[in-house]
Amino acid sequence: MLARMKTNALLFIACTSIAQVALAARPFVTDDARLTTAGGCQVESWTRQYQNSHEYWVLPACNPWGNLEFTAGGARAGNDGQAQTSDFLFQLKTLVRELRPNDWGWGVGIGRVNHPGSVAGPNLFGNTYVYLPASFSFRDDNIVMHVNVGMLKDRLTRDKRTTLGVGGEFRLNPRLLGITEVYGDDANKPYYQVGARYHIIQDRFQIDTTLGGQTSEGRKARWLSFGLRFTPDRFL
Repeated sequence: MLARMKTNALLFIACTSIAQVALAARPFVTDDARLTTAGGCQVESWTRQYQNSHEYWVLPACNPWGNLEFTAGGARAGNDGQAQTSDFLFQLKTLVRELRPNDWGWGVGIGRVNHPGSVAGPNLFGNTYVYLPASFSFRDDNIVMHVNVGMLKDRLTRDKRTTLGVGGEFRLNPRLLGITEVYGDDANKPYYQVGARYHIIQDRFQIDTTLGGQTSEGRKARWLSFGLRFTPDRFL
């Protein structure tokens, strides 16, 4: 029983690490100062495979009015050979300054991540987070850097943690981007990942993959991720 509780706690930490900084365009955790196309929606889905566990996420997002993006979705996660757990997430993001080529932009995001297996109460409310995403464009968008600063309130421990993320995307050719990122909070060792994003249909359908982990935690905290992102022009 104790081992099972420890396993669930570790899974909760692993899953909610995605929301410790922000919800970003795959494969980033550090968010960007961009929104889904005005009047449109997108769907992101990915899996993370650890040494003895896995996660599966699906996150649809819509921007019906032009400057307010809604994201709502969830995840299933579990250790090999054990029952899976569920997570649910809701987030809002708006821009204060729009990002343009060779310029910068920033915005504000707020959200909740709920883990029913660990969070008691009828409303299932879990961790709340707020953050400021900023992006900086260089060389006509061939290099774009993202920085996030925020705060996470952990309902289980009642702790408040400062979150930080730094990520970069580097255009290698018109369809291929290189990705590098470091993120985390002031209570845990930082996470890192490197990988690539490839546009099968330019600005509409992409695939990505990353290798990542948590510093000083060895093989047990390393992961391999694969993701899909579909961003049609307009739905509304």
